[in-house]
Amino acid sequence: MASISNSAVAFTGTTASDLLRSSKSSGVIGIPLRTLGKARFSVKTRDLSVVAKARKVKKHEYPWPEDPDPNVKGGLLTHLSHFKPLKEKPKPVTLDFEKPLVALEKKIIDVRKMANETGLDFSDQIASLENKYQQALKDLYTHLTPIQRVSIARHPNRPTFLDHIFSITDKFVELHGDRAGYDDPAIVTGIGTIDGKRYMFMGHQKGRNTKENIMRNFGMPTPHGYRKALRMMYYADHHGFPIVTFIDTPGAFADLKSEELGQGEAIAHNLRTMFGLKVPIVSIVIGEGGSGGALAIGCANKLLMLENAVFYVASPEACAAILWKTAKASPKAAEKLKITGPELCKLQIADGIIPEPLGGAHADPSWTSQQIKNAINESMDELGKMDTEALLKHRMLKFRKIGGFQEGVPVDPMRKVNMKKKEEPIARKTPVLVLEDEVEKLKQQISKVKESSSKPTELALNEMIEKLKKEIDLEYSAAVEAMGLQDRLSNLREECLKANSQDNLMHPVLIDKIEKLSDEFNKGLSTAPNYASLKYKLDRLKEFSKAKIALEKKSKGDELKMDINKKLKEVMDRPEMKEKIQALKAEIQKLGASSVADLDEGTKESIAKTKKEIELELANVLKSMDLDVEIVKAKELINQDTKAKAESLKEETNKKIENLMKSSDLKNTVELLKLEVAKAGKTPDTASKNKIEALEQQIKQKLSAAINSSEIKEKHEELLAEIEALESDGGSNGSLKNDDLKEASSKNDESRVEINLGANRSFT
Repeated sequence: MASISNSAVAFTGTTASDLLRSSKSSGVIGIPLRTLGKARFSVKTRDLSVVAKARKVKKHEYPWPEDPDPNVKGGLLTHLSHFKPLKEKPKPVTLDFEKPLVALEKKIIDVRKMANETGLDFSDQIASLENKYQQALKDLYTHLTPIQRVSIARHPNRPTFLDHIFSITDKFVELHGDRAGYDDPAIVTGIGTIDGKRYMFMGHQKGRNTKENIMRNFGMPTPHGYRKALRMMYYADHHGFPIVTFIDTPGAFADLKSEELGQGEAIAHNLRTMFGLKVPIVSIVIGEGGSGGALAIGCANKLLMLENAVFYVASPEACAAILWKTAKASPKAAEKLKITGPELCKLQIADGIIPEPLGGAHADPSWTSQQIKNAINESMDELGKMDTEALLKHRMLKFRKIGGFQEGVPVDPMRKVNMKKKEEPIARKTPVLVLEDEVEKLKQQISKVKESSSKPTELALNEMIEKLKKEIDLEYSAAVEAMGLQDRLSNLREECLKANSQDNLMHPVLIDKIEKLSDEFNKGLSTAPNYASLKYKLDRLKEFSKAKIALEKKSKGDELKMDINKKLKEVMDRPEMKEKIQALKAEIQKLGASSVADLDEGTKESIAKTKKEIELELANVLKSMDLDVEIVKAKELINQDTKAKAESLKEETNKKIENLMKSSDLKNTVELLKLEVAKAGKTPDTASKNKIEALEQQIKQKLSAAINSSEIKEKHEELLAEIEALESDGGSNGSLKNDDLKEASSKNDESRVEINLGANRSFT
């Protein structure tokens, strides 16, 4: 309100304009009429004076010091930021996993209230309850699950970017606008000082209540916000200010308008620019860092995270909705995503963890801010020692190493100590009664294999064989332990591993040790307490192994039969084949013959010719299936008895050689031969060659003497004489490939087709 004082003369009979025209009488010159019309005049003296009084308003309590700027004495720079402290304290919010603490807290309040009302001393009970509360709080917050950390990072009372800024900075001036027409409130930028050092700060700003969250768009920036941050990055790079960014956003705002304005382009431009800035950059995740919206200001030399902050490419709820089609699986998704600070530090994505108080950052915001300040000072001291080239290379290598690994590089011993050991399941033996039930079910299934498909039976059989192998290994281990041979076995195993690691052949002494231990174990195995169950499982393993071989042969034979029948049907269904057969049938019917004897010579020759043509066509088809085809006569086959004798002689010879090889004398000679060959190498000298030849000759003589002195030679000569006699009777043009004797047939003069399926199988 302005008041103008003048002489006590009343303005009667004259107008205000007349008074103003007189330059000396009134003393008022050049004052607008509009101003004077609103003023109250009282003429006291000749001279006039204008007095302006400022309207008193309530003084604001700002979070920065009372005298932030020495240039403004005793004043506050109200233009520094629109951020002001809340008039009311935020209401406490209890998370789901914190509910057990609420019950303890309520008990403490009730006991204190009772003490105040009754006047009795309950200090011991209160102290005990408080100790329990602190212990429960400590246990809860030192064993948090990933989804619980997500809940803490999203806590509505968690300190925001500006809360931390005004706690850690000496002075801070907020800078607005992207110079393109808009100032995004979801990203705040400004210059501030910490301990006299000037930094450029920028970060996501969430609201502290519903009204602020709507104004700040829940901390989700639009392209304008990223372009504002980009402008400040260029500004800091030009003036040499280190950059500190604070990340706290669910992600970039993904509405239609943001997409039209180039949300992806703005984020990509920030990513490219941050890798080329010549000043140190430190990023701190104070809440949740979501996807590209967080990374747009997170390409830093060092990425630090508060203890309960999270950093992810997709929120746990979104990941669970994609993978498991329900957001209820978010705890599982949070665990698999590896989004917490400790896990990201192990993956070398984050570079450090800033501690929080028990209960989260909202339990003691000022202490948390102090920890952030210390982390910034330490990081900037380290980065400040680097020159520009080293700084850019450091930033590039930080991101290049993410996700990379090298094979064959030994793990650092210190890192190996801190690795979590894989928890292997404890192997336990299956009781024999339970195993018997499973065996009986499988036997019934095998017996019905002709009625149904063999595929499920083969799968069940393979599972049972693998299970029996594991059970037998456990039984053998238990038997070794019961017989007291465990220490000797472990020592012997170490010696064998040592010999194998040095790529040396086993010494005969080591082989003797193995044989002695094996003999001792086999002799005492029948006295082991678990011998009955071991024998039962071994017998079942042999039985099912034979059944598996039979099933495999059956399935392969069935498949081969189906393929052959299909091919033969295709041959017989050819038009030319049908015409030939129909012509022969018509000719036979025309002659009226009832048997082969009634046919004339020309018809017989036609039938034989057609038969040969069909056989050749069938043979060509079978050869196209990679099958060896041989047409033999029944007279040319060696009988089954001769083949059985040959197989028996072969088994007896092999057994004789095996027994001979097990003898210590010949075995030691063979081992010495191996050692000499290993010592000689690829280019042996004359002495080594002589030794090797002498040892080989010695082994051959021993084998020849053993075989010639036995009955094997006589049996072999008898078998050869029998084969020669058979050949002299009817001649043998059959092929004896790979020294295998062909199967005999009891049929007379009819021909047959024999198909060899490799070395060990045949189909007739």
